[in-house]
Amino acid sequence: MRLFLLTALTMVAFAANSVLNRWAVGQEWIGPVEFALVRLVAGAGMLALILGARLLVRREVIWPRGWPILVGVGGLILYLLGFSLAYLNLDAGTGALVLFGSVQVTMFAGALVLREAVPLRRWLGAGLALAGLIVLAAPTREVGHLGSAVAMMAVAGVGWGGYSLAGRGQRDAQTATAVNFVLAVPVMLALVAALGPVGALLGEADDPMRGVMLAVLSGAVTSGLGYALWYAILPRLGVVRAAVAQLTVPVIAALGGAVLLAELPGPRFRLSAALVLGGVGLASLPYRGLTRRSTQ
Repeated sequence: MRLFLLTALTMVAFAANSVLNRWAVGQEWIGPVEFALVRLVAGAGMLALILGARLLVRREVIWPRGWPILVGVGGLILYLLGFSLAYLNLDAGTGALVLFGSVQVTMFAGALVLREAVPLRRWLGAGLALAGLIVLAAPTREVGHLGSAVAMMAVAGVGWGGYSLAGRGQRDAQTATAVNFVLAVPVMLALVAALGPVGALLGEADDPMRGVMLAVLSGAVTSGLGYALWYAILPRLGVVRAAVAQLTVPVIAALGGAVLLAELPGPRFRLSAALVLGGVGLASLPYRGLTRRSTQ
């Protein structure tokens, strides 16, 4: 029961990132680039504190090395910027769904590039997830203006998928995450500085203090503490249960958007969700379990 509650709390934290970002950026309380920057700094600070606490109690940590750091930092920045820019127009649940499907497709493509053995179920799962994204992104009169926002969230999914691929071989994922966040801060600051002074950009927002507070909450709590909790319980969950648990994130985000932001998902979202989540679920099934069930 304790593991279930901790897992549910973590999934709520992940979904809350979508709701908080959409809430702040959609209301124009803060710009999307500034939200991404504040979220990153707050997340880096929280993860650095957690890492420092581990070092103080003399718990051994394994520092990341080599090219995965570069890919991790680049993927993290791409994810944060694409995520925030997309929520200028996307609903919370829709954005979470596009991100979820894009990550799945990116991870699948990465497996092909790395020449890993890809079973048929993963081909089918990735195909279903991609079909769901196409259904959601197909232009119509009502949502034709969302094409660029969907593209931005797809870019965020590619960034997070690359980040995940780079981190698969890390023996200490919690430490690697903290290092990636900390190293990404100066890179993000340089990018924002190229766009203009942060103070001036924040001054254009309707309620910058409220926007900053939501960004700090997203960075320190639902990202920093959320990731730390996730990596703490992940070994006990196992790969399959972890993948299935994450199927709930877009649904929770959609519910949060409906309750807090009055964003009610329509039939198009429900069809896309069925395809994307079904595809990810199929791709996450263990091969032996799938074979056993099919013979019964």
